[in-house]
Amino acid sequence: MRQMSKRLIPLVAALLLALVVAGSGFAQKKDKAPSERSIAGIVTLDDDTPVAGAVVQLKNMKTLQVRSFIAREKGDYIFQGLSMDVDFELKAMANGKESNARTVSTFDPHPTVTVHLKLK
Repeated sequence: MRQMSKRLIPLVAALLLALVVAGSGFAQKKDKAPSERSIAGIVTLDDDTPVAGAVVQLKNMKTLQVRSFIAREKGDYIFQGLSMDVDFELKAMANGKESNARTVSTFDPHPTVTVHLKLK
């Protein structure tokens, strides 16, 4: 009987260790911060009329690379697959008018950010 219990102790200890390691792995996955974000919004005039065809520029403040999006029929735009570790600057232009530049900071933890741009 003693021999059997001596054999079981290492087996039980190994099983418990495996359960603890597996449980901590699941907890880490649940708390993992998002690695990408999207920025979306609507381009409007001062009177809140949507501006289809406005050019929205997104500037990566780390690399200074600029991406553009042409606002759709309802003035909406979206940029996806953006790094959470970079500040981005947005502005819109249409018909000789331009919006103020707006910044989305790395300190904003949200994976989806809404930025409405008003042409002046």
